[in-house]
Amino acid sequence: MRRIAVVFFDLGNTLMFYSGDLNDALSAGARAMGDVLRACGYTIEPPAMFERTFLERLRQYYGWRDQVLIEIPTARLLDEALRGWGIEATPAHLSEALAAFYAPSEACWQPDEEAVPTLAHLRRVGYRLGVISNAGDAADVHYLVEKAGLQPYLDEVIVSAEVGRRKPHPDIFTHALRCFGIEAAQAVMVGDLLWADVWGAQQVGMRGVWLTRHLAPDVVQVTPVLVQPDARLERLSALPALLAQWDEDPPA
Repeated sequence: MRRIAVVFFDLGNTLMFYSGDLNDALSAGARAMGDVLRACGYTIEPPAMFERTFLERLRQYYGWRDQVLIEIPTARLLDEALRGWGIEATPAHLSEALAAFYAPSEACWQPDEEAVPTLAHLRRVGYRLGVISNAGDAADVHYLVEKAGLQPYLDEVIVSAEVGRRKPHPDIFTHALRCFGIEAAQAVMVGDLLWADVWGAQQVGMRGVWLTRHLAPDVVQVTPVLVQPDARLERLSALPALLAQWDEDPPA
């Protein structure tokens, strides 16, 4: 009898990788966002100052959220920033503006060439599959999943913006387990970050696989505690064999 029922994946640098300059994409996105808001009839003067202010606030928030593991949707941050300028935008206009904001970075995300074949194989042999992603905008994540051709193979796409907690907080992992109605011992988490993906999963009783293909060779991941992954893989294509081995001879 199969012991592993569900395989969870991180998205960025696991199923997809980024090829571009993130700061350039954020700056281009802020300009595009401002253009959309002005086209919707909102007066934002001076526009460049608002865009810089929003990006500064966003970067400060990025540092804060990784400390407290709380995720506030980017739509709320944008709404608060606009209200500070005396502007009350409609939810539809906020969504349109955020779509423009994320478009430059979305263009830089590409699927790992082994992602679709690996997911397709795992589905074919009976595993259920999900994504657990740290991100401030759920629509952005769902767009990337669709763009990469991953959606047909996934049962659930779980985004921290919708859960309110970021990996490695246990709440997002237990939420994922509840979505599938399984125990932690029946799940495996695959990701590129030792702290967020591997350690976070292990703390709730899941097994954690560290995927290293898209890691920068000169970057050392500093973690608050020593993290020992249950397995380390260079490529996604090695995952099916590992899961088959664990099903036959699970870790002690």
